[in-house]
Amino acid sequence: MNLSKVKLVVSDMDGTLLNSKHEVSPLFFELFSKLKQQNIHFCAASGRQYNSIVSKFEAIINEIFVISENGGLAKHKDELLVLNVLSADKIIKIITALRLVEGANIVLCGKDTALIESTDQEFINLFQEYYNDYKIVDDLIDFASKDDFLKIAIYHFESSEKFIYPVIKDLGNDLLIKISGTNWLDISDKKANKGNALREVQQILNVTKEETMVFGDYHNDIEMLQEADFSFAMKNAHKDIKEIANYTTESNDNFGVERIIEQLVKSKN
Repeated sequence: MNLSKVKLVVSDMDGTLLNSKHEVSPLFFELFSKLKQQNIHFCAASGRQYNSIVSKFEAIINEIFVISENGGLAKHKDELLVLNVLSADKIIKIITALRLVEGANIVLCGKDTALIESTDQEFINLFQEYYNDYKIVDDLIDFASKDDFLKIAIYHFESSEKFIYPVIKDLGNDLLIKISGTNWLDISDKKANKGNALREVQQILNVTKEETMVFGDYHNDIEMLQEADFSFAMKNAHKDIKEIANYTTESNDNFGVERIIEQLVKSKN
């Protein structure tokens, strides 16, 4: 594996770069300084809200690219690179269908703020890890046409794949439905995926697929893994991701991303 040609490192967050405590390791920040010295760019790509990603990378946020809401939004510093919104009629259609799913906690993800109806404190405590800015409203449908909404995220306490996906999988060909974690499922516009957003970043940086390294663990990472020759599935990844990625690495709790970045840094030396 010749890593010396890599110019861009892209990593998913939850289950990938973040450990089980939702932390970025001090080792990553040390390695980022070395990447910077070697003119290697870094991009964080997550289903999280943009502000939530910022909170994890405050010290270096102006030096990295950020893909948030599964490709619904991408930014570098204050420059907006990608914005893919859901139309109001699609939002109404999706929420109407989701209300038939028992145990579905619905999040309407805006460009700056997320909206929820739930007042279940257990859900809110979990939800706040991924969405720093949010409001509790009476009816999400009332807001469908009042802002730019990038995604609808749904949390199920037991399993998104088992209880949510079967009910909404046939919603339409113009929507992208992604199981993004054990408990999360995301619905967005068809073109709003991490792969399309990554292509925009690659174009800006004049970086090819052969010069790109990507790490992921779940279905919302599929498209961006396909945009890199150096695609890595985490040891803790969903089995489908291990089949798609060209390589594997250790788990998120065993510094899987950092171990490969260390190899990358050494290859440049």
